[in-house]
Formats: sequence, C-alpha cells, structure tokens
Amino acid sequence: MVERTLEKVIFASRWLLAPFYLGLIGAVIMLLIKFMQEFLHVLPHVLEMNENQTILMMLSFIDLSLAGNLLMIVIFSGYESFVSKIDTGDSEDRPDWLGKVDFSALKIKLIASIVAISGIHLLKAFMDLEKQSKEDLGWMVGIYMAFVVSGVLLAWMDRLHNQSHGGH
Repeated sequence: MVERTLEKVIFASRWLLAPFYLGLIGAVIMLLIKFMQEFLHVLPHVLEMNENQTILMMLSFIDLSLAGNLLMIVIFSGYESFVSKIDTGDSEDRPDWLGKVDFSALKIKLIASIVAISGIHLLKAFMDLEKQSKEDLGWMVGIYMAFVVSGVLLAWMDRLHNQSHGGH
C-alpha cells in the first residue's frame, strides 16, 4: 500500500512541470513582442537600407523565428513526453511530428536549432566584419564548431544506442 501510494505521488508529480511549459509560452509571447518591435522599427527605414543592412535585418527576423520554433518544440514535445498527451481531437492542423518526438529526437532537434541560431549569429558577424575583432570572430567560430561537433556526437550516440537496442 505504501509503495502504491508513493508511485501515485511520483506519477502525479509530473504535473509540476506544467507551469514550466506555461512560462515557455510566455517566452514565446515575449519573443513575438520583440519581433514586432523590431519589425515596426525597421519598416519605415526599409527603402533607405543598403543590401547588407537588409540581409542583416532578415537574418535577425529568421533568428527570432528559429528561437520561437525551438521554444514550441520544447513546449509540445516536453509536455507530451513528461506530462500528458495533447488531445487535439481530429484537428487537421495537428503537426505530423506531434506525439512522435521522443526525448532522443528532442535533443537532436534542440542542438540542430542551436546550431542554426548560432550559425545565423556568426553570419551576421561576418556581414558586419568591420565591427568585429579577430579574437571575437575566433571565439564565435570556435563556439559554433563546438555546437556542430556536439550535435554530430549526440546524433552518433543516439544512432549507436538505437542499433544496440534493435532500433532503426
């Protein structure tokens, strides 16, 4: 009886994660506000911008979008993996990947998003080269490569794990 009660408490404790996911939804809202703020800030100046400034602006928008996507992946897959299945009924808008992203796939998606976001930051730095020191650029390339190597190693480890457990 004590064991069964303990197991019920442990199982119910997964709901303690729900406020974290609500907080992440708040972070998506904050990201949307920053996106709109930046968009409205540059809109009146778009005709005055040169090609590099326009590309930097677009990279900033892509960066914010990728960060938002990353948050949504964590919210959906984390909630479904650790708290409860999301019941969307028969909604045709339900993403195909929903319910299929396990913890292993989540790690790969996270590192891929981090690599993409850091790659955009690196590209922005190279587009604005005169404002960057060689030391800063070296650190940025080194950090980017650390993310890339981490992603490759995570994918390799997951592949080895799946092979050793009869997965695909």
